[in-house]
Amino acid sequence: MTDLITLTKKEVARFLRVWKQTLVPPVITIVLYLGIFGKFIGDRISVVEGVSYIDFIFPGLLMMSVIMAAYQNTSSSFFGAKFQKSIEELFVSPMAYWKILLGFCAGAMLRAVMVAGLVFIAAAFMTDISIAHIGLAIVFILLSALLFALLGLFNGLYAKSFDDIALIPTFLITPLIYLGGVFYPISILPPFWQFVSQFNPILYMIGGLRYAFIGESEINIFLSFGILFSLITVLIIIILYLLKRGYGIRT
Repeated sequence: MTDLITLTKKEVARFLRVWKQTLVPPVITIVLYLGIFGKFIGDRISVVEGVSYIDFIFPGLLMMSVIMAAYQNTSSSFFGAKFQKSIEELFVSPMAYWKILLGFCAGAMLRAVMVAGLVFIAAAFMTDISIAHIGLAIVFILLSALLFALLGLFNGLYAKSFDDIALIPTFLITPLIYLGGVFYPISILPPFWQFVSQFNPILYMIGGLRYAFIGESEINIFLSFGILFSLITVLIIIILYLLKRGYGIRT
């Protein structure tokens, strides 16, 4: 396991070395969201799902920081290694493919957890945060971080330029987050858009984490787990297949 621990340590050291770029910006972003939408506008909004508006949007904003941190870590780290040709040293070593996958994902998950912790501390100065099911909150954060770490790794394999790395968060992840019920319950949408929203996987992650925090959610908690486990399993199978073929590395 020494090789796996070494790769994980390298990943952690990489994002800690540039902590001003990797850990601080997400916290500032979420604090701004909480201040502008949660406090300034939220004070004019009545209770949503039995809690104040700032308490309603906080789980979604926390999930947004986790998703972005996990995705950006693996996508930028893996593609950076490809760009510098250092990834070839990893692939000619006797290290198993599953350890390569796990090492990159572990680093990304640790970054996501650290960002979530910092966001939580910053938010605690702005509102009284209570967690109805702390164990569920931790599980949802870890599983969501793993899913988007895998997605970042998948994108890192396919990417041919740094522009390709930015395409998925710009045109896919960010719209899905904003349309995933961060700022509103989907029950207020017209029936057609409620139906469309049900195909957004991020809706189930935000709904699950919201249930963990406030004990209420319009999303079935078991369905959230089912979707998370299914997507994680599919991505692990695909990425291991691509790693064995050397896709994006040997071609």
